[in-house]
Order: sequence, then C-alpha cells, then structure tokens
Amino acid sequence: MSDTFIREGELTDIRSYPRWAQDMVESCAEVRAKVAEHELFHHMRDAALNDSQISTFLVGVWPVIEQFPQYMAQNLLKVQYGRARGHDEARRYLIRNIRVEQNHADHWLNWALASGVSAGDLLHGEVPPETHALAHWCWHTCERDSLAAGMAATNYAIEGVTGDWSALVCSKDLYEQCFDEDVRAKAMKWLRLHAKYDDTHPWEALEIICHVMGTNPTQRGVSLIRSRVTTSYEYMRLTLDHCMDAQEIVSQPMPLMSLAYDQERKRA
Repeated sequence: MSDTFIREGELTDIRSYPRWAQDMVESCAEVRAKVAEHELFHHMRDAALNDSQISTFLVGVWPVIEQFPQYMAQNLLKVQYGRARGHDEARRYLIRNIRVEQNHADHWLNWALASGVSAGDLLHGEVPPETHALAHWCWHTCERDSLAAGMAATNYAIEGVTGDWSALVCSKDLYEQCFDEDVRAKAMKWLRLHAKYDDTHPWEALEIICHVMGTNPTQRGVSLIRSRVTTSYEYMRLTLDHCMDAQEIVSQPMPLMSLAYDQERKRA
C-alpha cells in the first residue's frame, strides 16, 4: 500500500495532513506559544519597549532575516528534481520564495532606520551571542539535515510563528503610531506583510514536508522533524528573553524616528 501523501482538504486546515503531522504540530504547540505570546511582543504591541530593547531585537534578529534566503538555498541544493518524492514541489517553493525573502530584508532595514538604528549598526554592529545562536542553528540544520528537516526548522517553524507574533504586534495601532506619518508605512511594512492571516508559506512548507515524508514515516524520521521544529522555537525564545532583558538607556519611551530615517536614507 502506497504511503504517498495527497492533500484532499484545505491547505490551512491541520486535519488535511497525515496523523503524524497533526501529532507533531500538537506536541510543539506549547513551546510555539511561548514565542508567539512572548512578553516582548506584548510590550511592542503596546509601544512599551525602551530604546535598548527594540535596538537589541532589530540588530539581534537581523542575521536570520539577512541569511534566510541562504538557508533556503542550502535546502535547494538537496533537491533531486524528478527523482525523489516531494522534491519537485520543494524546488518550486524554494526558488519562488528566495526572492521574496530578499525583499523582506529591505523592509527590515527600513524598520530599523525608522526606529533609530543606523544601517551601520544593523549591517556591521556587534550581534549578541544570545541572539546570534538562532542564526547559527538555522544555518546548521539547513546545511546538515535532510530537506524535510531543514524546511521544518525554518520555512515551517520560524515563518509560521513569526506570522503569529506579527499579528499580535499589529492587533493594535499603538506601535504604529510611534512613527512619524511620513515613514510609518515603510517602518511597518515588514510587520504588516508577516501579520497577514492568509499567509500560506508555512502551510505550503508543511505540505511539502508531508510529501517528502509520506503518510507513514519512521518514528526516527518524525522525531527528527519534531526536534528541529521545537529547537527553532527554543532558540527564538532565548533570543526574545535576551532582548527583553536589555537595559534601558534612557527613561523616555521610544521617540519618533523620522529624522534618523531621513539621514540614513540620504546616505544610501
């Protein structure tokens, strides 16, 4: 009996996926929630982060944003077009989304500039080891693990939970109002794009993972996928904990940053 997976239900309905995938998602839900509902994002939503916290976050997470197309490129190297189950779908997905992620890097830079973080600090500044660990983990799993495991750690886990916390931040307009009107759209574009409730990229990744793994994979194979997903969540949580603990440099709330943004834009 064939164990080939063919989705019959809705893409964004977990019940459309094999039992092993449903169990995996359920078993990872608690650690995912610790990222999606992290206090840093509640504070960001309420415009309650201090300058040090927001700059540590933007600089600390930047390596993952900048390198994300490279993670996908490493997974693309594993694809055996026409010769392995699910690899044709993976090839199309990865090639299409590599360009999208490059645009996301541009949007993150605009967010940083509008928040008073210079391009120099973002591109060449010191990245705390506590936050750099997430980028190292993503590189490691995409370089060393199987196609399904690498995509599970990045395109499914990280992209999926990022949609969750971005939606939380955008659920109020308090943070958005921190930016002057002339830079607000660019400052919020990265968040707005990731907060879309109809974003299907993580679900598409899960479908490809299920195509590769089939409906009846080995216990070892499923354990590997679960491990890569939960490890990505754990490294994200550690990153957020460090950013939240960043000491406040000034006592004032985050100021409007249009002047700093304009200065950096003129230098570019």
